Amino acid sequence: MYIAILSVVAIVAAFLAVRLALPRTDGQVSVQRLVRCAVIAAVYVVLCLVLAPFSYGAVQVRIAEALCLLPVFGAEYIIGVTLGCFLANLFGSTIIDVIFGTIATLLACLVTYRLRNLRIKGLAIPASLPPVLFNAVIVGIEITLFFTDYTAMSAPVWLLCITNGISVGIGELISCTVLGVALVKLIESNTALKRIFTEK
Repeated sequence: MYIAILSVVAIVAAFLAVRLALPRTDGQVSVQRLVRCAVIAAVYVVLCLVLAPFSYGAVQVRIAEALCLLPVFGAEYIIGVTLGCFLANLFGSTIIDVIFGTIATLLACLVTYRLRNLRIKGLAIPASLPPVLFNAVIVGIEITLFFTDYTAMSAPVWLLCITNGISVGIGELISCTVLGVALVKLIESNTALKRIFTEK
């Protein structure tokens, strides 16, 4: 029941935010683009909440992060994924994670969009690396400074930041470089899916 209510809230919030944020062509926002963004934001939230034990904390494999590769198919996904991350952190984490996690996702999606045409052996591997790097650095530092009692530990803060960053980065590699790249390949190799994800 809780997940269902949050899902409805996420869809409505995503729909309204995307309606305001998407660039307009001839005074109109494409209905397809609007719906895609709202649905992706909601899917991100639902995946995080349903898989909550894996979605939050220093050791995490946030399956929803695979969606960070969707900007490969259009700039509108930057909004959808970032909004989804914001709402997922708002519902399931702390205000610190709402701020820093959302910033990391936004930056990652922006750079992923810039790398959208690069391929290694036909795979969107370069586009999968920004989420790994931004989350490893930003969330790694966040976890160390705000959620670790580093004053009670003998290791220096910089070493704890690196350790937490590596932990977050490994989870992001699984989510983005494995699952996300596979998702992009699936969409690109299926005509019907590609039309759904790219139709203007």
